[in-house]
Amino acid sequence: MRPAVAPRALVPEAGDELRASVIEGLSRRRKALPSRFFYDARGSALFEKITELPEYYLTRAETAILKAKAEEMIGQRFDGAVLVELGSGSSRKTEILLRRRPAPRAYVPIDISQSALVDAASRLKARFPQLDVRPVVGDFLHGAALPPDIAWRKKIGFFPGSTIGNFTPAESIALLRNMRLMLAPGGILLIGADLRKDLRILLPAYNDAAGVTAAFNLNLLARVNREAGGDFNLDAFRHEAIYNAVEGRIEMRLVSLRDQIVSAAERRFRFLRAETIHTENSYKYEIEQFRDIARLAGWSPGRVWTDLANLFSVHELL
Repeated sequence: MRPAVAPRALVPEAGDELRASVIEGLSRRRKALPSRFFYDARGSALFEKITELPEYYLTRAETAILKAKAEEMIGQRFDGAVLVELGSGSSRKTEILLRRRPAPRAYVPIDISQSALVDAASRLKARFPQLDVRPVVGDFLHGAALPPDIAWRKKIGFFPGSTIGNFTPAESIALLRNMRLMLAPGGILLIGADLRKDLRILLPAYNDAAGVTAAFNLNLLARVNREAGGDFNLDAFRHEAIYNAVEGRIEMRLVSLRDQIVSAAERRFRFLRAETIHTENSYKYEIEQFRDIARLAGWSPGRVWTDLANLFSVHELL
């Protein structure tokens, strides 16, 4: 069956970028791979499973906020406006906003995963037949262009989840500046930010008992094997997630279980036993700390909504 809406591709295949990142990241003294490469088709599916895990509070908390406060967040703003979602994934949370009336003029989901966009666009067209869905295969980190007939309209940006936490504060400021330019003139942004909390809640969210997060992390090596000519033995690495109290962030890593040499991207890389590949950061914020970052990016912080347990926050930036 053909998808209801074909995504508009604005970026080339990721293979060359992945190979370049493998060479650069694994040549460092402290090896690293960019977290954006988690999201191939399998990685995206695994992440959807993570969001359903009992330990993963983030999705439940944010969904509760959106269900309770969507009318307050949106009001009449959808009247004539375009909803632009950055890193849209499955667009599940977006459905909560799309049920508000009036409906937006159009919905533009932007994601690097074409398969996720096709699935989400088909589902949304079935549930909201009158909605103009304009999926864009693109990397919003590099300012993916909006469809020309939509770019000039009033825009509401939506950046749910805790994706902003994957970036350092300096990177977050730069990203928020780019978002402000994309949504100009006069756009607003609704953005999720995870909050600091007891480690007894935080750490299990990244070290689930079922091992889904471990599979998600290790799938990055499987992708390197498939797309960058790697020969990683996934059984020779293990998942690790710790909290760095100095930086205020979760750090995800892959730990080498033995001394070994691995080939990828036509290079050879030596690993010592217990050496790590840093794969992701997830910063946790105090509310005022995040509002200060938004100000530095040129936004005016507006309202803030949290769940009843104060686990997560959604910010209005103007």
